[in-house]
Amino acid sequence: MSEHRPRLAVTVGDPSGIGPEITLKAIRDPRVILACRPTIYGPHTAEDLRRFPTGRIDAGSGKAAYDAVVAATQAAIAGDVDAVVTAPINKASFAAAGLVWRGHTELLAHLCGVTDVAMMFWSERLSVVLATIHVPLREVANRLTTDGLQKTIELTARTLPDFGIVHPRIGVAGLNPHAGEGGLLGDEDERIVKPAIQRVLAQGVRVAGPIPADTLFVRAARGEFDVVIAAYHDQGLVPVKLLSFGKAVNVTLGLPIIRTSVDHGTAFDIAGAGVADESSLVEAILLAARLSDGARGRRPPSS
Repeated sequence: MSEHRPRLAVTVGDPSGIGPEITLKAIRDPRVILACRPTIYGPHTAEDLRRFPTGRIDAGSGKAAYDAVVAATQAAIAGDVDAVVTAPINKASFAAAGLVWRGHTELLAHLCGVTDVAMMFWSERLSVVLATIHVPLREVANRLTTDGLQKTIELTARTLPDFGIVHPRIGVAGLNPHAGEGGLLGDEDERIVKPAIQRVLAQGVRVAGPIPADTLFVRAARGEFDVVIAAYHDQGLVPVKLLSFGKAVNVTLGLPIIRTSVDHGTAFDIAGAGVADESSLVEAILLAARLSDGARGRRPPSS
C-alpha cells in the first residue's frame, strides 16, 4: 500500500444524526482504505455519543458539529491534512447553538476568508453548480445578480479542469419558466442572466444560455453539457438527486482547501438504527482523495 495516500479530515457532522454511523462505515470501506488515510473529527465513539440526544435538534450537537468543522478546516489550512470531507450538519441545530451560518458552504467560506465560493454537486451522470444557495425562494430573484452569476460561471470554468474536464461545456439554466419567454414570464433572464453569459463568452468560455431548465437538465444528462449552472437550490438539486442520489458529491468551489461532502442530510428519523447508507460519504472521500492527488501533482517540488 502506498505511503503517499492523501491525509483526509472526515468530520462526523451532527452527532444526533447519522453522521457518526456513516463515518465509521465509510472509513472501513476497502476502497477508502486503499485511497487515503482518514482521520475522524468530532464525537464518534459510543462514549462520546452518550452526551448527545439521538434523532432530534440539539444545541450541543450543533456546537459539536461546528467545532469539528473548524478543527478540520484549520488542519487543512495548516497543511496537516490534504482535504476535508464532511458528514451532514443540521441547520436548525446550528441555529439552536446560536451560530449564524446555515450551511457548510457559508461557514467554510468564513473560516477560509473568501467570499467567491459556489456549491457544486458532482456525479458521473449530471453535475450542477448553484448560483444561489440557501435562500428562500421568494428572495432568489433579488439575490441573483449579473456580477454574481458571472463570478460563478468563471469559477466553474476555472475549477472543472481539476476534475479532468479541460474545456468544460457549461449550460446556464433560466430562472423563469421557458427562460422568461422573451420577458413575458419575467425579465430576469434577459436583464440579469444573459449579460453575465455574454461577458463570460467574451473571455472564451464555452457557455450557453439562458436555457429553459426543463430541457437543459435533459440535454446535460445526455452529455451535451459537462455542468449546469442552476439559478437556485432545488432547481439544481432535484435532478441531481433524481439521477444520482447516493452517488453525488457536494464540492465547495473557490476555497483554498479541498472540501467534499455528502448529497443528503442528517436523517434524524433513522439515527441510531444502524441502517444508514454510507455510499455518498464513500464517494465524497474517494473524490477528495482524487482531487488531493491531482493537487499534489500541481505543487512545485519541495526544496
